[in-house]
Amino acid sequence: MTDFATRFRARPRTDRKVAYLSDGRPAVELTHAELDRRARAVAAWLTGCGMAGRPVLLLYPAGLDFLVAFLGCLYARAVSVPAPLPLSGASRVDRVDRLVEDSGARMVLTDEAHVAVLGGLSARTFDETADPDSWEPPEVRADTVAYLQYTSGSTSLPRGVEVTRGGLAHNLELFGKISGDVPVRRIGGWLPHHHDMGLVGLQLQALHAEADLVLLSPEAVVARPIRWLRAISDHRVDWTVAPDFGYAWATRRIGDEELAGLDLSCLTMAVSGAEPIRIATLDAFAARFAPVGFRRTALNPGYGLAESTLVVTCTSRGRGPTVRSVTPASLAAGEVVLTSDADGVPLVGCGEPGAMAVRVVDPATGVEVGDGAVGEIRVAGPSLAAGYHGDPAATRAAFVTGPDGRWLRTGDLGFLLDGQLYVTGRLKELLIVRGRNLYPQDIEFSAREAHPDAGRGAAFGVRDADSEEHVVLVQEMRRAAQGDPVGFADTVLDAVAGQFGVSASIVVVRSSAIRHTTSGKVRRGHMRDLFLDGGLPALHSALSPAVAAIVATPEGIHV
Repeated sequence: MTDFATRFRARPRTDRKVAYLSDGRPAVELTHAELDRRARAVAAWLTGCGMAGRPVLLLYPAGLDFLVAFLGCLYARAVSVPAPLPLSGASRVDRVDRLVEDSGARMVLTDEAHVAVLGGLSARTFDETADPDSWEPPEVRADTVAYLQYTSGSTSLPRGVEVTRGGLAHNLELFGKISGDVPVRRIGGWLPHHHDMGLVGLQLQALHAEADLVLLSPEAVVARPIRWLRAISDHRVDWTVAPDFGYAWATRRIGDEELAGLDLSCLTMAVSGAEPIRIATLDAFAARFAPVGFRRTALNPGYGLAESTLVVTCTSRGRGPTVRSVTPASLAAGEVVLTSDADGVPLVGCGEPGAMAVRVVDPATGVEVGDGAVGEIRVAGPSLAAGYHGDPAATRAAFVTGPDGRWLRTGDLGFLLDGQLYVTGRLKELLIVRGRNLYPQDIEFSAREAHPDAGRGAAFGVRDADSEEHVVLVQEMRRAAQGDPVGFADTVLDAVAGQFGVSASIVVVRSSAIRHTTSGKVRRGHMRDLFLDGGLPALHSALSPAVAAIVATPEGIHV
């Protein structure tokens, strides 16, 4: 297998370019050949600084400077550590401090505009006068660590996944195969470069596919999602990636008046790869933008995680989503039964296992279960990471070696059916109430649909003194100042009780109170900790006596 950096360096194209778009300013562009030359200059400088094999923290805003620095690290065999700029709040500053400590990075690179602001981290820019032709490629192996991908999971503790050179090359090949025999011409999107889908599925995939790359700022697209679709239309992008949140946000926030002149007929692959993938989100997006040329068959649901570099499975180009409806009772029991009834739970297929092997096992015994049985998803193959940086115990727990090879315990629940993988939730977030399996995302969806003012929610379980599990829902209420939090809570609780047969406790909070990751995943574990510590400023709460008894400071929950 050819190393990605070696492959790209061997034939950088002068007729392919990377471009960063920002409103009101000309696009910043580099050809692949110019990108390669700048990266070799960075590599020559890093090599001269003795950084081969050492971690380098990359703190860049959205744009092309990050990609130059990242490639330069690959060329120099430095271990890059992509991270978000710590400029927008104490939590982000704390996160970067933890990454510095955990990774052991002693060099921090940024762009010229942020050197002064990041002075406390001794940030610097690379010497652009370095001679790119003086650089000589170092010796690398498939198991050489390429970079540390820090997960954006539900805990505050950093966990750096050691992505290898061989794993990166294999995953890019695997991901590229979803396009089939039709070459990708142009890839575009807005996901952050420190997120695995933004880095591998967007930026590096464009270079690997020898395609044009069109980048936008995540903040700009969240503020006005039409910018994303306008870039696709104007630049004739045929491949984009986003989590479920991105498609839902665009559907809700783009008005009819903004559709004028939009043409999405060029888009043949729209990858959605962050769980949960909801068919309601995909169908709404397809229906909303069908009048401007978008085709439902362009939707590509997939499944992946940083421990597998990025992708494990993904629906092929042109196939569109595969949906199976199962009875709620069977899903709760862990053995799915298909149904055509209106009250069935629709689940979206995430593609067929191929170059990465997938099995579903009983979480307690590790024994493989049959088709249609829900269990923990395990993954094996060349894309697997080396482990967690500086954490051999966590590595041994997650990456299990046996007679049939090395398997990753993903912690995700799902099942295989007719060759497709279906993901149902997270093992550690599964709620087991009176012997029934309940998925927090299903409760959250029911709550959001129950009231027009319902925003994001976080459902989780807490155990009382007798070890009985209880469902708690922290629910955002939009337009709270004009609303009735008590009536709102009653409406939401009635909907949850009617659909799931459980009596939940609820804490009503204002908009934006629910914490989430950069890919839109709800940080349920963190919200649970805040709840138990009494740290949620509530508009209203209705807690069962058993739940109220285990809150550390119940007076902190304002009723």
